[in-house]
Amino acid sequence: MIYIRRDKLKFIFMVCVLILSASIIYRLLQTSPESTLTHFVDSSGRVNTVKLKSDHHKNDGPRGGKCGLPAPCPRRDFAFKISSGATSIIGPQICFDGKMLIKKEIRGNHQGINVVVINEKTGEHIKTGSFNMWNGDVRVLIAFLKSIEDGSLVLMATMDDPATKLNEEARTLITELGSSYISKVKFRDNWVFVGGKNTITQVSFEQHLKNDRKTNKYESWPEMIEIEGCIPQLE
Repeated sequence: MIYIRRDKLKFIFMVCVLILSASIIYRLLQTSPESTLTHFVDSSGRVNTVKLKSDHHKNDGPRGGKCGLPAPCPRRDFAFKISSGATSIIGPQICFDGKMLIKKEIRGNHQGINVVVINEKTGEHIKTGSFNMWNGDVRVLIAFLKSIEDGSLVLMATMDDPATKLNEEARTLITELGSSYISKVKFRDNWVFVGGKNTITQVSFEQHLKNDRKTNKYESWPEMIEIEGCIPQLE
């Protein structure tokens, strides 16, 4: 008759428990790879399990960025998001570095071309202007554009009609800020833009959507357009 010592039986039992635990962990990882599970065996040989939980954010870092961007901008870069208006009812929106500088408003507000000026180095909001291009005075817009200092970021968004009073001088000044499309913007087109006046970082973001009754979402107006992204902050 074979006699097995008690301590050997205990050792065999512990090995079996460990094998069983490893098998359970393997099966769990196969069925739910995003889950974390901790097993350990105490001195009595019992298997203890830490509560199973999902870890969806593992290694994702911070979720969401300023101005509603899907992810934070790298380092200390500035986040921005700009949307044009929709028809003559919903106003445009300009957000910079988490601050809403032009908010969507109801009918009558922010019609025409809306401009936000930012200090390139500090990200400080310098000034904001809204210029009616349907029955306003384009000279007011021209004076505003000429007053922008070198080293300024310039963000623009339109609502309703941006072009009826827009003349060649105003278009040239906006082109000098980096716009490629302002020369083509016409009655009730939608247009959004980020550029700069003699900035160190050459910044240019832009979208243009033509007013065309065949493709318009709102009969006499095209649909809202938007741009978003990150602007490098100077060291």
